[in-house]
Amino acid sequence: MKIAVISDTHDNIPAVKEAFRRIQDLGIRQVLHLGDVIAPFVVQFLREVYDGRLLAVYGNNDGERLFLRDTFQKFNAEIRVQPVVLELHGRRIHMTHEPFAPEALAQTFDVVLYGHTHELRVEKPAPGHLILNPGEACGYLTGRRTFAVLDLERLEAEIVEF
Repeated sequence: MKIAVISDTHDNIPAVKEAFRRIQDLGIRQVLHLGDVIAPFVVQFLREVYDGRLLAVYGNNDGERLFLRDTFQKFNAEIRVQPVVLELHGRRIHMTHEPFAPEALAQTFDVVLYGHTHELRVEKPAPGHLILNPGEACGYLTGRRTFAVLDLERLEAEIVEF
């Protein structure tokens, strides 16, 4: 099972549309967004090009939390307070915005996901464990717009630059 992992879209509408259009074209039906969506209207734009499942966590810049929650619900998506722990395809996943001790969490979880730093990170600290930061989708700090395609069966991540 492949899922997309994206973070730090920061209201960059052209980047949001392009990233989610590519995710849709790849046939990926589950996206995990690691926070800093920013404005609630962003969800409407991504839904114009992507119709799969979307689960997000609030980032430190997501200030309008009630309206964000309501907008996510309106567009059949979900946003939660971090951390989020879930199981997908038999993998235990820890999902957050800020990097709270990812190395320690990787001892318990198969996959540790975080955003916030805008810096790519794909690391296997031990067999059967993965730490992933997909970088920034907005491209504002690094000049690179990226997301990750995570293969949960093989426990490998491919970075997609767009």
